[in-house]
Formats: sequence, C-alpha cells, structure tokens
Amino acid sequence: MKFSGYTLISSFTPFHCIPLKKPRRLPLDINFKTASKIRRLSTYNQKQQNHCKAEMVVAKYPPPLFSVAPMMEWTDVHYRTLARLISKHAWLYTEMLAAETIVYQEANLDRFLAFPPEQHPIVLQIGGNNLDNIAKATKLANAYNYDEINFNCGCPSPRVAGHGCFGVRLMLDPKFVGEAMSVIAANTDVPVSVKCRIGVDDHDSYNELCDFIYKVSALSPTRHFIIHSRKALLNGISPADNRKIPPLKYEYYFALLRDFPDLKFTINGGINCVDEANAALKAGAHGVMVGRAAYHNPWNVLGHVDTAIYGAPASGLTRRQVQSLIFFPLHVSDSVYSDD
Repeated sequence: MKFSGYTLISSFTPFHCIPLKKPRRLPLDINFKTASKIRRLSTYNQKQQNHCKAEMVVAKYPPPLFSVAPMMEWTDVHYRTLARLISKHAWLYTEMLAAETIVYQEANLDRFLAFPPEQHPIVLQIGGNNLDNIAKATKLANAYNYDEINFNCGCPSPRVAGHGCFGVRLMLDPKFVGEAMSVIAANTDVPVSVKCRIGVDDHDSYNELCDFIYKVSALSPTRHFIIHSRKALLNGISPADNRKIPPLKYEYYFALLRDFPDLKFTINGGINCVDEANAALKAGAHGVMVGRAAYHNPWNVLGHVDTAIYGAPASGLTRRQVQSLIFFPLHVSDSVYSDD
C-alpha cells in the first residue's frame, strides 16, 4: 500500500544527526549560576506533584502517542464524539477557550466545558494573559475532570495574538508563560502542557526557542511541550497562510529532544496520516499531533490510529454504523464522510 506521506517523512533528519554549533544553547542573558537560581523557583514539591499527576493519567490511559490538535470552531463536543467513535485511544483536545470566557460564563459553564465521559482522554486548552483569570478558569474547569490542561502559546490569529495579546505572542515573554504555567499547575490536579510554535517573526532562531523552553520549564512544573514546527508571522497574514508560508523546520523539534532529555515533546505541523505519524515516532518523536487532516478525513486518519499506533484492536464499527450513532446535519455528514 502506498502512502501519501513518504516524501515528507523521508526528509526527517534523525535528531542525533542535526548539526548545531553549540550543543546546549542556553539563553543569552542567563549564565549557569542564574539558571540554577531560576530552576529553584520551581519547588521540589511542585515538581513531584506534577510528576505524580502525569503518572496517574498515563496509568489510566495509553500515552499521547497520537493526538488531535485543538482547532477553533472545529474540535467541539460534536466532532470529538465522532472522533472517539472512530478511535478509542487518540488524545482529543478542546477548542481553545479564553480564560476570560470561562470566568465570565461561570453561570453557563456546561455550554463551554461539559463533555460526555466517553471522550476521555481529553485535554482542555486555555488561553489568556491575565494570571488571576487563568487561575480562576483553571479552578472552574476542575469540576469537569479533564485529563490535562494545555496553555496556548501558538495561535497566530490577529484576534488572539494581535488584539488579544496572547497565543503565539506569549512566546516573546517566556517569564510570563512560566508564571502562567505555575498558576495553572497550582490550581489543578492533572498534568499541564504548553503548545507553541518554533518562533515568532524574526525571533526564530533555535537559540531563542531553547530560551523559551528552558525558562518555562525552569519556572514551572511544565514537562510537556507540543511543538508546531513552523514559526508564526504576525504581520497581518491569515491563520491559514501561517500554516503554509513559514517553512517546516523539523530539525528544531528533533534537536529539542536531544537538548532537553528530561522533557517530553509532541511534534505538530505537516503530518497528515498515520504512516507519517508512525515515521515520526520511529525517528524518536515522543508523540504526534495531527490537525486538519483528522477533521477533513477522520475515517482514513483516525480509523487507523488504534491499530497502527497503539497496537490495539479496531473499533469494529463501519462508517455507516458510526454515522448512525451520531447526529450530524446532512450537509456536514456528506462532507465529513466523503471518499474524496
């Protein structure tokens, strides 16, 4: 069987072969003595608690070898119901929810946070730039029993990174992200993670990416990063163009695996089928996140995750059976289940 991802994955460079001028690139403004002080800001107890949280979730569910990316107006409760019928093991993410939305809609939280228990394992992604609201939103979300809380540092939308001043713009302020992650971790009993890009505008060197990862992990118990292997351009281009124009730099991702062996990294961007995901895992990736391909073609993508990624039995459901189990308007189901 021929797979569409062969050309893409054949360009993967094993992480141990990526040349770097300096083996461990620490922030330009931090020497080792200062870095040690920063690391101590993340207390031993906090790290131990987060480690225990992660172990508990991993023991309850298979690891996040394959996950479906959070997508605004797409990965809502209805899509996730469809996705879970097709794959029992893929990790699912909510749409990004602004912390302010959760706080200001406290009387109407079910509309934004409720989900069927069958959708586990599921990750709530939140965004924001106000520490008080981030803390309150995390507390309010606890009642819904998500399996992980993810913080958005990758959205390039003008509404988010522009007027909203959060999303990928926060990559320019790793100290704040570290503080935000500490606040989230202090207000939840589940693991926390960050989703980011490899850079922003001209701040796109590998050294600057290391600076971001190092500071966030030093200032907080964050041990999992989802890396979209493109930088973001905040010069007014659309989110769609931000998924096409900046080139993919998988070498940055695999270099992070080498330079931060104590952290977990999930690769995202340009991976469109299970065979490409498996190739990335075989190359050393800790996990793979797929976005629009899993939405536009859920049967052909998610339908192979359980068997090919997790080595588990398939659901046994046919497409027609899945379609009969979920309510979808006719025009949506025709689009989603198209063989094209």
